[in-house]
Amino acid sequence: MTEHEQQLRIDLAACFRLFAKLGMHEAVANHFSAAVSEDGKQFLLNPKWVHFSRIKASDLVLLDFDKLPENLADKIDPTAWSIHGQIHLQRPDIKVVLHLHPVYATTISTLADPTILPIEQNTARYFNRVAVDTLYGGMADTLAEGKRLAGLLGNKSRLMMGNHGILVAGKKIGEAFDDMYTIERACQILVQAYATGRPIRVLADEVAEKTARDWEGISDFSQAHFEEMKTVLYQEDPSFAD
Repeated sequence: MTEHEQQLRIDLAACFRLFAKLGMHEAVANHFSAAVSEDGKQFLLNPKWVHFSRIKASDLVLLDFDKLPENLADKIDPTAWSIHGQIHLQRPDIKVVLHLHPVYATTISTLADPTILPIEQNTARYFNRVAVDTLYGGMADTLAEGKRLAGLLGNKSRLMMGNHGILVAGKKIGEAFDDMYTIERACQILVQAYATGRPIRVLADEVAEKTARDWEGISDFSQAHFEEMKTVLYQEDPSFAD
């Protein structure tokens, strides 16, 4: 195993543990993946139906499009293969894919208009930067569906999966982690603003755009957030790195 793969395993395992800690997991469902090879044909994925809070670096399954095992369905969830496999294959520029059904982002996904309105700093991070899927048709268990979702991303790195959940893609695990954390926080703020029943003050487009660009200029903030959270994990239970 290369040093690169080993570090990816540790960081991805940390992601699973952290989102379980944050209460953003869903039973033994949902999946994260990270490309090992530049062409995206080799990538790491969580094993089938293992709780996020127990996943270790050594548990992650290394998949290779050119050398698929015959018992693939025994090792990984078919929906994970359909979504993550196709995104990595169709979009080798994407190195990390996180898919969750967190409460607040999923709530926003059920609205007739699932736009994350820019009403403060967190929500403004996503101004005009989230692709939307409005064609939910059941569990995504076909390669055609995975390919369709990959195409929907376009030049964006977030996909609001209507009536389903949220998907975040990125270049680095730490950046994707912070993005998923913040998009759920943004949706929580928006849901609570809607719940007041009071008129909402939406930021002007130029302010929202400036704020989104400012967020894009501090990727080191996102990485620092992830590294700090990993430190917390190491102090509490370092078994994720095994």
